Amino acid sequence: MRICSLIVFAATTMVACGGQPAPTPAPQPAAPASLPTAARQTPPPTAPPPSLSATAVLHDLAGRRVGTLTLTESYAGLIIAGNITGLGLGAHAIHLHEVGKCVAPFLTAGAHFNPQGKHHGFLSPQGWHLGDLPNLDTPPAGKLKFDVVAPGVTLKGANGLLDADGASIVIHASRDNYYSDPSGDSGSRIACGVIVLK
Repeated sequence: MRICSLIVFAATTMVACGGQPAPTPAPQPAAPASLPTAARQTPPPTAPPPSLSATAVLHDLAGRRVGTLTLTESYAGLIIAGNITGLGLGAHAIHLHEVGKCVAPFLTAGAHFNPQGKHHGFLSPQGWHLGDLPNLDTPPAGKLKFDVVAPGVTLKGANGLLDADGASIVIHASRDNYYSDPSGDSGSRIACGVIVLK
């Protein structure tokens, strides 16, 4: 009598009594790994475009240099950083003007920068000019460093200051009351600077 026995070796099965070993399937190659679609399509990072900047040098009615300004475009508007001296104690209105020409008594600078045709003043329900800025309060020492933002204003493009005839920045003798048209009863123009790109 033949004795049939089943012998198991690790992963190979052999049947006795004249049987043959069961064939072992050949290993299949693994599928190549692939990156997610989003990872393959993401472009390399790029630097943001540089912001436009400009400067202005302020001179008083006698032609003396009384300040410098840097104007830089930002997502919030035009950032204006300035240093002024020699204007005397007290409050002074400061405005962006529509013409880049400063000849004393600075009427050559034209009216306030107002491309939207608004009424003057932050307190006016029909206001305000894009060229309207907060008052400056000069301390007794006569020197003042300040930073203000002109929302919605740019140097070039939409609401851009620097068109064919340029633009300027003007300081007045008195405080802006923020509602009287056309300049807030701010008095005479005592300093002016032409805005030029860096």
